[in-house]
Amino acid sequence: MAYCWGNNSIGQLGNGTTTNAKTPIKVAGGLTFGAVSAASLQYYACGLAVAGAAYCWGYNDYGQLGTGNLTNSTSPVAVTGNLTFTALTAGGGGQACGLVSGGAAYCWGYNGSGQLGSGANAYSSTPLLVSGGLSFATISAGETGTTCGVTTGGGAYCWGYNADGELGNGTTVNSGAPVAVSGGLTFRSISAGFASTCALTPAGAAWCWGDNTYGELGNGSTANSKTPVAVGGGLTFTAIGVGDAYACGLTTAGAAYCWGYNAEGQLGTGTTIRSSTPVAVSGGIALASISAGYSSACGVTRGGAAYCWGDNAFGQLG
Repeated sequence: MAYCWGNNSIGQLGNGTTTNAKTPIKVAGGLTFGAVSAASLQYYACGLAVAGAAYCWGYNDYGQLGTGNLTNSTSPVAVTGNLTFTALTAGGGGQACGLVSGGAAYCWGYNGSGQLGSGANAYSSTPLLVSGGLSFATISAGETGTTCGVTTGGGAYCWGYNADGELGNGTTVNSGAPVAVSGGLTFRSISAGFASTCALTPAGAAWCWGDNTYGELGNGSTANSKTPVAVGGGLTFTAIGVGDAYACGLTTAGAAYCWGYNAEGQLGTGTTIRSSTPVAVSGGIALASISAGYSSACGVTRGGAAYCWGDNAFGQLG
């Protein structure tokens, strides 16, 4: 069962209402999900059912629910196309994407910056095949119209919005099709955020690129970079997540570190002081997974307990 909490103005909590919730409430429909992805800036979310069917709920102005229409829904509705997905991601740029067996990527929703990767259409309310014939192992839909994936061979590709170099290909030109991230690095996971992107190498080293106004690239500076730069601190990460002008990662021991913007406490340090290098999240809690949202972050322990920190204006800390 999926549970959601926080802002529910468009039904993005999926419980059949538009009432905000300060504590977890069950998503309607009785579906069993293996994963859920929330797109905070576009007020919708998507879930991957255990059998591989995709469902979305909430705001649907550009077809980001994937239902073939533009009708909002306060409870889960099935994504059309009869596709069986192995991974699913919902982005704040109005795009949702999924991977099918074999690694082909499909995206739907808004496409004003090319974030669907299909090379055409202003938007699509049904899944479109991402161009280029690439086989992806992971995919991440960002918050302002950037989408990125790592291929089965470890190559990083991004498409869509690129005003701050978040595609990582050395330019600031948008792309409606996947372009290779520069540097020749091999990655195993990737996370596209608001205006920056980060990825992890197979050895657990973190690299970031794009906007760096608040130190969200983690390399000790505030200079933007159109190509990957190494995150400082010499830490080895198992997971990474990028939000709005900040990022968080988990070490092999489960310790959480964050860097970048911190006005709402999203770095989890007990202060609102930003940092251009990773700083430890307070509390000493060992986490198994982590997710960085627009201005709040959450992690889950190995025992299944959830912890959140940062902005709580709508009860999103649960």
